[in-house]
Amino acid sequence: MKVLAASPAIPVHIISGFLGAGKTTLLKQLLAQKPEQEVWAVLMNEFGQIGVDQQLLSQEEGYAVKELLGGCLCCSSQLPMQIALSRLLSEAKPDRLFIEPTGLGHPAQLLEQLTEPYWHSQLKMQVLVTVVDGSRLHDQAWTQQYLYADQLKAAQLIVISHPDLMTEADHLALQHLKAEYQPYTQRWLMAEQGQLDITEIQQDYQGSPRQLQPLLKLRPRLSQTDEAPVVIRQLPYHYVERAQGYQVAGWKFPKRWQFDFYELLDLLCEQQDWLRIKGIFNTQQGWKSFNFNPEQFNYQSAEEGIDNRVEIIYQQDRDWLGFETALLQCRIDPEKEEA
Repeated sequence: MKVLAASPAIPVHIISGFLGAGKTTLLKQLLAQKPEQEVWAVLMNEFGQIGVDQQLLSQEEGYAVKELLGGCLCCSSQLPMQIALSRLLSEAKPDRLFIEPTGLGHPAQLLEQLTEPYWHSQLKMQVLVTVVDGSRLHDQAWTQQYLYADQLKAAQLIVISHPDLMTEADHLALQHLKAEYQPYTQRWLMAEQGQLDITEIQQDYQGSPRQLQPLLKLRPRLSQTDEAPVVIRQLPYHYVERAQGYQVAGWKFPKRWQFDFYELLDLLCEQQDWLRIKGIFNTQQGWKSFNFNPEQFNYQSAEEGIDNRVEIIYQQDRDWLGFETALLQCRIDPEKEEA
C-alpha cells in the first residue's frame, strides 16, 4: 500500500497598509521574484463591490489570484474567508500565498484567524508586513487615524514606500513613529519603487507566548508552584502576555453577552497608569469600540464583532482579579443567560 506524505504547510505573507500606501505595488514586485517552477497565489480583499486591484496583476502562468469583495475579511464573518481560502488552496495548490487585506482592514484580526488550530497543518504564517507611505508621514490628520495606528501595531515588519519623495518633515516624523512603536519591536525597511527582496519577509511568525486561562473568578487561585494545564475550548477566557518588559492582559466573552455602555466607559476611564486600552463590546447602545491611549480616549459605534473583547497594556505586573470583577459587573442581566 502506498502511503502519501502530508503536504507541507505553505508560507503565507499578509501585506497590509492604509489606503494608497503602496501595497499592490509592493506585491507586484514580490510576485516578479517567483521561481519558474513554483505556483504562487494571491487572496485580495476590496472593501467595495467592484474589484480593481486584481486587474493590476498580470494573469501569467504560475499566479492564482482570487478576490473577496464587499467588506473587510479581517472583521466580518470568517466563513466567506475560510471558503475562499480553502478553495484557493485546493484548486491552485500554491507553494506560497500572499494575502492583501483592504486598506480599511484590521490585519491583527486576520492574523488571529489564520493562526487558529484549523489552519496549522496548511499555513505557515510569516511576519505580518504593513506598508506606510513615507511621503505622507508629516500629515497628522492622516497618521493619527485609528485604522492607521491599528495596522502599525499589528506589524512585525514595516515597509516605508516612496522614500524618494520624503521631505525633512517626513524623516523627522518617521523617527518619532519608530520611537512611539518601539514596544512592538518591529523592523523598518525602505522600499524604493516598491522594490524589496522576498528574503526580507521570509521569517516565521512567532507570536507572543499567550496563556489562555478561564476567567479569574471561575477558577481556584493557584500557588506559584502549582501547574494545572488548561485547555480552553470556548469563551469566556482571559489571557496574559509578557514581552519586552510589558504585560498585556485581555478578555474575550461570548458575542451574546451584553454590557452597560456607561458603566463600561466609567470602568475603562478609571484605570490608572496603563499604556493602551482597546476593546469592542456589545452594549445596550449597540456595538462600541474603545481605543484609548494616554493622550486620547476614543470610543465610537462599531460593526458587529465576532465576540466581546478588551486588551490592556501595562509596563508592570498587576493583579487582574479586581478589574475582571468590575468588568463582569458591567454585564447586563447575566442571570438570564447561560454562562
